[in-house]
Amino acid sequence: MKVSIRKISELTGFSPATVSNALNHKKGVNRETSEKILKMAEELGYRTEEKIKKIRFVIFRRNGLIIDDSPFHPAVIEGVERQAKKMGYDTVFCHVDVNDVGCRVQIEEILSDTESAVVLLGTEMMEEDFEPFQRAQNKVILLDGWSDEHFFNSVLISNTDSAARAAEYLLHKGHRDIGYIRGDFRIQAFRYREIGLQRVLSREGIPFRQEYVATVGTRIETAYEGMKQYLDKASVIPTAFFADNDTIAIGAMRALKEYGYGIPKDVSIIGFDNVSFGAISDPPLTTINVYKHEMGEMAVRQLAMSIEDPKKVKMKIQVCTDFVERGSVREI
Repeated sequence: MKVSIRKISELTGFSPATVSNALNHKKGVNRETSEKILKMAEELGYRTEEKIKKIRFVIFRRNGLIIDDSPFHPAVIEGVERQAKKMGYDTVFCHVDVNDVGCRVQIEEILSDTESAVVLLGTEMMEEDFEPFQRAQNKVILLDGWSDEHFFNSVLISNTDSAARAAEYLLHKGHRDIGYIRGDFRIQAFRYREIGLQRVLSREGIPFRQEYVATVGTRIETAYEGMKQYLDKASVIPTAFFADNDTIAIGAMRALKEYGYGIPKDVSIIGFDNVSFGAISDPPLTTINVYKHEMGEMAVRQLAMSIEDPKKVKMKIQVCTDFVERGSVREI
C-alpha cells in the first residue's frame, strides 16, 4: 500500500504542508520537527515522488596534474552529457578544487541539492577526499575513482587486469627485463596499474627491479624532463617499459630518442588510455584502449537506476579494456 503525505500527517500530527516541506528538505521546518517526520516516513517506507531534474557532473580537482591537460576526460564528459540528454536530464558542470577556501561549503551545497543527482569524477581524489560525499542527501555515483574505505556506486577502469595484460604481452614478445615509468602523482588508477604489472612479474619469477623504475611528471613536458633525469643516472635500462598512461609514455619516448635510443629497436614502450595523439606518435604507441564515452554513459544509467530504486545494492563496475597493438614494441 502506498504511503501518502496525508497518512504521515495523521500519524505525526503535523500539517500536510509541513510534512511535504520536511520530506523535500525545504526551509521553514525546524530540525526537531523535520527529524520526527523523516523518521516516521522511513518507518512507513515512504518514497518521495520528487523528480530529479538534472545531473550535476562534479569534476574534483586536487592539483590538475591529471585532469587539466588529459584528452581522456573530455570524452568521458561527452558520454555523461549524451546519456543524460537521452534520459531527459539537464547536465550542470562544476569544478571542486580541494585547495579553494570555500571547498567544503561548496561540496555541502552540491550534496544537499535534492533536485540533482551527482556524477563525481574521482580521478584525482585521494582517500581522505571521499568522506564528505558519504553524507550526501542526493544520489552520487563515482566515476573513474576508487575508495578503499567508503562504499559508493562506482564505474571505473579495470586497471589491474589491464596492466597485467600489457605485462603478459611484453613477456609473449620475449622481454624479461621490464621496467615501469610511473607518474609521480600517485592517483588510485596508477597504484592499481602498478599492482597489475608486479603481479605478472612475480608470477613468472621475474624481479621488479627498482633500477628499472623511472618516476616522472604526469604531463608530456614533465614526463620528458623526468625521463631525462632517469637516463642521466641509469647505467642500464630494460628492454621494455610499461607507462602509467599515454601522456607519460609519449613524453618518455621523446627523451629516449633524444638520448639515442631507438623505439622499438632498443627499447619498447606500452602506454594506457589510447588517447588520439598516441596513434600518430613516432612510432605509433602500443596502448590499452579505455571505453571513455561508454564509461560516462554507464555512470548516468547506473545513477538513474539508483534514483528509481533507492534500496538497490551499491555496485562497483569495472569496465574492461582492449589491447591496441601498434609499433612501439618489438619481439625479441
